[in-house]
Amino acid sequence: MSTVALVRRVPLALFVVAVGACAIGLLRQANPLAVLVIGAYLLWLFAEARITVRTPTESAAEERTLAPYAAVRVATCAAAVLGPVPQWHAWQLVPALVFALGVLLRLRAIAVLGRFYSHHVVRHQDHEIVTTGPYRFVCHPAYTGMLLAHLGFVALFANPVSVVLVVALAAVLVWRIRVEEHVLLAVPGYPAYAEGRARLIPGVW
Repeated sequence: MSTVALVRRVPLALFVVAVGACAIGLLRQANPLAVLVIGAYLLWLFAEARITVRTPTESAAEERTLAPYAAVRVATCAAAVLGPVPQWHAWQLVPALVFALGVLLRLRAIAVLGRFYSHHVVRHQDHEIVTTGPYRFVCHPAYTGMLLAHLGFVALFANPVSVVLVVALAAVLVWRIRVEEHVLLAVPGYPAYAEGRARLIPGVW
């Protein structure tokens, strides 16, 4: 089996790990808000499951970032839900809301991008630049949603290990965006679209 084929199996394996970690986390929790948020994370995983296991029909332009990106995401989630069980506090509603907004932003970005969205860095033969929905404001809103959701998720559980991992997730996202943009620069219209538009966070980067 080729290295590329092995790499493409990683998301499915990590999907199973993430589902298992969330299931164990649900059984450990007594905090009703934590139970609700972990349940929502599970639903989010299944909402993207079809994309997670899908192999691109085109040759993937780049595969280096896929395994680290997926691994750090799953590690961040697992560290949060398998760490100390948080007691209920009213302030936890804030990170729970941040988590929900992040997931909604990501799913909206995926829906707007449609068939051009993939967990693989791929340039389609008929690739078109999408400038509607959240893509009006940032170039990579699905990653913005991913980061926002995990910041809220980690803040809710307040586990020091998951805090370190969410920083690592942000770093991997920056690396992945850099790699992805190198591929997208070959798509007609992308350089003009990206010029003057934030990649991840308006007014920041």
